[in-house]
Amino acid sequence: MNYSTIKKTAVAASLVAALGFADVAQAQTVFGGRSQYRTWSIGVQGGITTPNTLIGGNNAFGQKVGYFQNKVGEYYGLTVRKQFSHLFGLELEGNRGKIKTFNKNDAFEAGSGTVGKGQAKSAETEVNWAASLNGVFQLGTIDFLRRENSVNFYAKVGLGVMAFNPTQFSNNEFGGTEVYQNKGKWGEEIFGDRDKVGDRDFRLGMYVPVGVGAKFKLSEVVALNLGYTMNFTDDALLYGPSRQGDRKQRFSNVYGGLEFTLGSRDKQNLTFANPVATMYDELKDPSLRNEVEALKQRVSTLESTVSALNTDSDGDGVSDKFDKEPNSPAGAVVDGSGRQIKFPEPVVNNVTSSNGYVAPIQFEFDSSVLKTQSYATLDKVAKEVRDNNSSVTLDGYASAEGSEAYNLSLSKDRANAVKQYLVNAGVASSKITANGYGEANPVASNATEEGRVQNRRVEIKK
Repeated sequence: MNYSTIKKTAVAASLVAALGFADVAQAQTVFGGRSQYRTWSIGVQGGITTPNTLIGGNNAFGQKVGYFQNKVGEYYGLTVRKQFSHLFGLELEGNRGKIKTFNKNDAFEAGSGTVGKGQAKSAETEVNWAASLNGVFQLGTIDFLRRENSVNFYAKVGLGVMAFNPTQFSNNEFGGTEVYQNKGKWGEEIFGDRDKVGDRDFRLGMYVPVGVGAKFKLSEVVALNLGYTMNFTDDALLYGPSRQGDRKQRFSNVYGGLEFTLGSRDKQNLTFANPVATMYDELKDPSLRNEVEALKQRVSTLESTVSALNTDSDGDGVSDKFDKEPNSPAGAVVDGSGRQIKFPEPVVNNVTSSNGYVAPIQFEFDSSVLKTQSYATLDKVAKEVRDNNSSVTLDGYASAEGSEAYNLSLSKDRANAVKQYLVNAGVASSKITANGYGEANPVASNATEEGRVQNRRVEIKK
């Protein structure tokens, strides 16, 4: 295989891969994933070959105008395909069969083979096997307003390897005297020396299949597949040696077959899935439109509910919807229902009474984050400590939910949160002692939520 052909086929394969996987990425957006579809299929096909193509062909037996003769040969095979989206799939195709050609008026001298030289008027090429990997592009639909198409058109291009052996005959009967036969003498054709004498029955060559076709959906499982493929080979000996020298040969095949989709029938077949119909349903279908409107109404109601839950008129941290005392004084310590908690010691100026008592700093359940209503109290404590150059002790506590070890750690975190606030307010860290005592020394019963709220605290002692 020469460098030019390698370069061309590599570019073609790269283009197919790029287009295919770009389409795969698009499919993820359009369909939301392939798992909801059936994407694997197998097919059987059969048909005929001809030694020419629609765009012309290099045929060793067509040297003069009017002399070229088509002969058909049988061709059959299998396909396995993975569909990546409604536009693109990858197909592994395998075929075998025969290609036939002859010239009724103009024989020529064949090249030497195991038979020798002679006047060849026909050739029959046995294709032992041909395998290719094809990119299959689905081009359009007929029933474009249905959720699943009944007809799909497609084009395909690929790269393959075939094992073949040509035989030339002295007459047009494909069974007369053999004037060329090299079976058992083929050598290293693809990556080695083409002229090397070997011992294989078949010659190896590369080819590029390019084709079009149509698929007709017969049921949820079976589709009729009709197509035409032009096969461009990288070989001048497809029909044996000829006066055309090194000109590359080509052939075509017409086929029909059945394709069977694998997987659960509960899933849609991605080969016939129709995104146009899906968009049409979303835009025009009355039931879907009503469903969307109902969903919008539910979202609006939910937004109103969230807005109501966020309203807290007295700023005590409990929304009005659940606040049992919606007019709590500013800075008041409240329980989970928004009711003000009454402590046994009177508070003077929200900070210190005559006997030095400071209202405990309260915390939410399983939290060491200071409430905003505690800031005013802590600011006044910080001022008193700074002005008097005094010291302060912080004793952290927790309610009885959870393990003792966890609550001990939580109470220390609460005490340290208060200490950090005082340090940030200008109190020297050396003037503050922070302790954690966990569930010890409850000021109220842990059997009720109101009591547990009071026990989630840091006591300030001067």
